[in-house]
Amino acid sequence: ALNATDAVIAGELENAFCATRPPGHHACRDKAMGFCFFNNVAVAAKYALERHHLRRVAIIDFDVHHGNGTEDIVAGDDRILMCSFYQHPYYPEWSHSSAANLVNLPVPAYTKGMDIRELIDMTWLPRLEAHRPEMIFISAGFDAHREDDMGQLGLVEQDYTWITQRLKAVADRHAQGRIVSVLEGGYNLSALARSVEAHIRVLADL
Repeated sequence: ALNATDAVIAGELENAFCATRPPGHHACRDKAMGFCFFNNVAVAAKYALERHHLRRVAIIDFDVHHGNGTEDIVAGDDRILMCSFYQHPYYPEWSHSSAANLVNLPVPAYTKGMDIRELIDMTWLPRLEAHRPEMIFISAGFDAHREDDMGQLGLVEQDYTWITQRLKAVADRHAQGRIVSVLEGGYNLSALARSVEAHIRVLADL
């Protein structure tokens, strides 16, 4: 994730997808959780701010689980806008922060993709436009897919295409197209492969 951040900021790549394991978004400041040891996206976002002196970045998390570790690390840091949706109630049990830089969208089991799209249009996109991030980081979990037994949401590949298109448009307007996407969850291998392909096709303009 750090190498991708360096390459994108240097202009060597317009954007990057990091096919990482283990995932990271449950890892907190001081403890590992839920398969996650290091919070890849939070570390990369802080690195972009501190090492590369960016002023504003955004973290987008569309994993089926709440990115509690990322929230723990970035809550209250006004340089970072974190937008997420996740199934609730579900793992982990976590007292959600009310920090102003967090846009949390907890949704019930069996929520479908079109409902998620409407929520993103109404909440994420206005906040992202107001924040004007100079780089976007994505916690790209694909376990909200309807075929993934790890959760009970109803997204399909077309929903991940739509979400990525919207994020790419924000990056083109405010961040010189700069996106680093990092793999989080995804446990049905067929659905994961198809969803990652849909995501990468948008990033690569294919």
